[in-house]
Amino acid sequence: MDLLNQIGNCCKSSEALEARKINKRIERELRRHKRDARKELKLLLLGTGESGKSTFIKQMRIIHGKGYNEEDKRSFIKLVYQNILTSIQNMANAMAKLQIEYQNPDNYDAADKVAEVLIDRIISYDEFVEYVPAINDLWQDPGIQECYERRREYQLSDSTKYYLNDLSRIQESTYLPTQQDILRVRIPTTGIIEYPFDLDQIMFRMVDVGGQRSERRKWIHCFENVTSIMFLVALSEYDQVLVEAGNENRMEESKALFLTIISYPWFRDSSVILFLNKIDILAEKILTSDLADYFPQYDGPPKSATDAREFILSMFVELNPDQEKIVYGHFTCATDTENIRFVFAAVRDTILQANLKEYNLV
Repeated sequence: MDLLNQIGNCCKSSEALEARKINKRIERELRRHKRDARKELKLLLLGTGESGKSTFIKQMRIIHGKGYNEEDKRSFIKLVYQNILTSIQNMANAMAKLQIEYQNPDNYDAADKVAEVLIDRIISYDEFVEYVPAINDLWQDPGIQECYERRREYQLSDSTKYYLNDLSRIQESTYLPTQQDILRVRIPTTGIIEYPFDLDQIMFRMVDVGGQRSERRKWIHCFENVTSIMFLVALSEYDQVLVEAGNENRMEESKALFLTIISYPWFRDSSVILFLNKIDILAEKILTSDLADYFPQYDGPPKSATDAREFILSMFVELNPDQEKIVYGHFTCATDTENIRFVFAAVRDTILQANLKEYNLV
């Protein structure tokens, strides 16, 4: 019996030893994962639809990632075609609503031609080029130009003028989208897009979620372990209405969403960075559309983009319920790579300073 007990105890000792080894290995793995997790900064990109979140992600790929090779660029050709056709259809539809006449009567036929296009089916050069003469005739018509100037009264992509003024280049059979063409492409984000990039041995994970109301119910899944909230506001939307609700001011919707986000308990320890985007469009729009018509509390000069953007910044900062939490504001043009490079360098420093101990950076 003594011998059997000794053998049994020996087996138990071996099992215990092996169990301890496994346990230590698991603990080492957990420590490593915890250490690696601490070195990953999760940046959550939020904002209403068309505020520029997806364009910001593209800029991160250009500035801190691999950029866009020739094959990548080719994948955007059909999207540029579709963006152009969507814009010309939207303007043609708005002509009747705004009771604007075409100066050239032949353009009623051109409008009928583009109205019949099923946008999603235009995926090749041959399919697109068939409609180029009609698109060009419509864009040159003074009636359409008047309709374009009244674009705040209906929904129209910010890239409309950019693409249509470059139609002669885009209609070439050898067309390959430029970096700027890619940045200007509008594709509504559905679902959640993550873009990780390494910067000075620290992994940044930028998460872009759809901004339309129908997409916001999905946001809750992204709210854990967020280092920073990056909230985008389109400065140019002060005189526009929502796609989803035609009588609601877009900037009021943006303000309401910002207040909701910064009040969430999930983000109590997350830094808040506010990107006031589309400074270029604001500068153009403010010359003919008075901010005070939509926000009567604005008492600055009617055509000053600088005063207008400072006023809009103050409206958002004043929504912050926690006076001890700083809201870091930056004015941006998401389609300007150098502007975003400069701004994100400042943002990166802000984030790292706020997380020095947490991420073992000291």
